[in-house]
Amino acid sequence: MKFRIKNHKITYIKIFVLFTAFLAFSPAVSSALEDPNDVLFQPSVITALMQGVFDGSMTYEELSSHGDFGLGTFNGLDGEMVEVDGQFYQVKADGAVYPVNSSMKTPFAIVTYFTPDKEMNFHASGNGSINLTMLQRYLENQMPSKNIFYAIRIDGVFDYIKTRSVPAQVKPYPTLTEAVKNQSIFEMFNQSGTVIGFWSPAYASGINLAGYHFHFLNNKRTAGGHVLDLRLKNASIALDYTPEFFVNLPNEIEFLQADLGGTNQGDLKKAESNAAPAR
Repeated sequence: MKFRIKNHKITYIKIFVLFTAFLAFSPAVSSALEDPNDVLFQPSVITALMQGVFDGSMTYEELSSHGDFGLGTFNGLDGEMVEVDGQFYQVKADGAVYPVNSSMKTPFAIVTYFTPDKEMNFHASGNGSINLTMLQRYLENQMPSKNIFYAIRIDGVFDYIKTRSVPAQVKPYPTLTEAVKNQSIFEMFNQSGTVIGFWSPAYASGINLAGYHFHFLNNKRTAGGHVLDLRLKNASIALDYTPEFFVNLPNEIEFLQADLGGTNQGDLKKAESNAAPAR
């Protein structure tokens, strides 16, 4: 891990996952880990979002220079962000999808330049379909290591997909756990589209959401959101092995004074999962 200090403030953290035992991987995997585009870029940390630090200083114009594929949110936590093929979209709590102005800002996002290292044509066995939990197990079996980051792209026709979006909050901002109590839930059927996702190792907990994080956007660009559940029979799946991780830390006073040490990881999982939040 390297820290770079500028103007007496921490401007970003670089976590570079180095593999000294490359012999444990195939030559193809070792070559994939050396791709200079395989960098996961992230403004802020997930614990700050959990504590209600919903305003960031990074514009989407700046974020676009760090990747063409990603997910995140907007200042004030105004909806869910999806980036597909270099285009940003905002899925708001009314269920509609809006274009993103380059001057808009984000308090938290994850982006990379997506270059597939492993591609699969998935077909569910028999006449059945798989749910989100089963899909996650399938993906884990395709990963050469649980100790690096992965960008995940899934294109297909989803028999069923359940998503959510969170409405804009007003100051003083609540915690994320409180904010999602007013989330809008969307259930869709027979949707052609793309799931954008990331896998983060367990040791990244607190900086990022350990495990999976998925957003969805349909091909018509009319619906999407943070994925809570799905049903899928057939899909094209691609994994991008990502051994470098940059975190850009905000300089805003709200971030610098936030208590980021007491976040309950169970609460984080609930805020990002299919569990219905208590009202």
